[in-house]
Amino acid sequence: MNTTTTLLGFYLAAIFAASLLGGWLPRRFQLTHTRTQLIMSLVAGLMLGVAFFHLIPHSALTPPVDVDFTMLWSVMGLVFMLVLLRLFHFHQHDFALAGDTCDHGDADAHSHTHAHDHGHVSAPSGPFTWLGLLLGLSVHTVVDGIALGAVMRAEPTGGGVLGLGVFLAILLHKPLDSLSIETVMIATGQSSLRRRWINVGFSLLCPLAALVFWSAVDPTLADSLLLSGALAFSAGAFICIALGDLLPEIQFHSHDRGKLTGLFLLGLGLAWAIGLVEGMH
Repeated sequence: MNTTTTLLGFYLAAIFAASLLGGWLPRRFQLTHTRTQLIMSLVAGLMLGVAFFHLIPHSALTPPVDVDFTMLWSVMGLVFMLVLLRLFHFHQHDFALAGDTCDHGDADAHSHTHAHDHGHVSAPSGPFTWLGLLLGLSVHTVVDGIALGAVMRAEPTGGGVLGLGVFLAILLHKPLDSLSIETVMIATGQSSLRRRWINVGFSLLCPLAALVFWSAVDPTLADSLLLSGALAFSAGAFICIALGDLLPEIQFHSHDRGKLTGLFLLGLGLAWAIGLVEGMH
């Protein structure tokens, strides 16, 4: 077993555990509104940095593609994720809790409200709301898995260092996705057993997608277009999530503006620093 395989195995196990943890948290702890916003800001910066500092450059430098091919697939990934967000509105990242104080002055101006009802999000009405949420996030997590599998397969040195940035972006973001599903399922009255099995199944999706893509694609000339396209497509998806989903949610809040900005910049800086460790693409 080579280094890349071992590292990939560690990544997949950690992502699975983090996703399970996100679904388990509402059963034991209360994640405050402010802490959620701070996590989202860090993840947004990290995902944006990974897209621009890692995925796009590596895609563009994968023979025989050129920058036009890379940017075309990046835009396709961005549009795909944007359409997915519009269709399902699947990110429910506001977990404001009763007693969690914050400044909602800007939020009121933008008609942006937060739920403070017994520690749960305000779920839209309808018995199948959680199914739409699950479907949207499932497609999203499969794209995450493809991104991780692609960067690990594309790593020319066999060390898999490139995968570190994508791994961290997924690792920090995946608990929020599982937490979204769990919280909305609670709000729509789903049973504890169903929630548990859904959490396990969802947590397996990203590792399975990464493993399938990594196993099926050979970084030779025959598969290089597929590999480069997958990297660029994932970059576009990451950009859309960061700029079209996470950051718009955060910008409505006038409270903790400095902390939110600082963590966003920290996420960007972390992605850039990983590039120093990685070296030349």
